[in-house]
Amino acid sequence: MRKWSKALRVLILLADEIVVGLLLLVVLPAMGLHIPLKAVLLLLAVLIGKDIIAAPRIWKDFEKDVKVGLETLLGKEATVIRELNPEGIIKIGNEFWNARCINGSAKPGEKVKVVKTRGTMLLVERRE
Repeated sequence: MRKWSKALRVLILLADEIVVGLLLLVVLPAMGLHIPLKAVLLLLAVLIGKDIIAAPRIWKDFEKDVKVGLETLLGKEATVIRELNPEGIIKIGNEFWNARCINGSAKPGEKVKVVKTRGTMLLVERRE
């Protein structure tokens, strides 16, 4: 991860504290409204504390690798819907896929494992 990226994330994370601080320390006093410094510091401490608690969880979610496409199906278990002899139909979750059994054939209801993809065809192995 680049250093500027981390700095930018920290700046974005602290944006609400910066805005609230400017509002309470600059804008409101310019309008004649004075907030006690202890109250301002307490509010900013609460907002910064919120960021310290939330930031690690938020950053962890942003750093996850998102997998999309057929590669997300590799290693998944599927149920045979239409006999694989060697080609047929399998079901993974709520989706139906064309599949080819690479180690023989599989009857409806049997479980198979996705091992490769070839175009939009899933290559599966029958459990022995």
